[in-house]
Amino acid sequence: MRKFLNARAAALATVLAAAASQAHAQVAQADPQGSSAVLSGVLWLQGTLMGNVATAVAVMAVAAVGFMMLTGRMNWRYGATVIVGCFILFGATTIVSGIRTASGA
Repeated sequence: MRKFLNARAAALATVLAAAASQAHAQVAQADPQGSSAVLSGVLWLQGTLMGNVATAVAVMAVAAVGFMMLTGRMNWRYGATVIVGCFILFGATTIVSGIRTASGA
């Protein structure tokens, strides 16, 4: 059972990593009239959080969690949630794009 879960988790990680590369091919829709200031502020925030800041924080979090898991000071299930959280953070654009496509928007 444990080997099945490990293989399943590895397959999920591979799919999420492959799906994240498709996010750059999205076509932007027209923005509402007068939203340029708000939109530019939100895009700046997204670029900041998804760029170097998020990458540095994710690397430190995964390294710290991995070290604590290896030394037996952290529950493996809690450590896995941190790593899955990093996948969700970096795959957020793809996840939202998939939801919008599924809803027909």
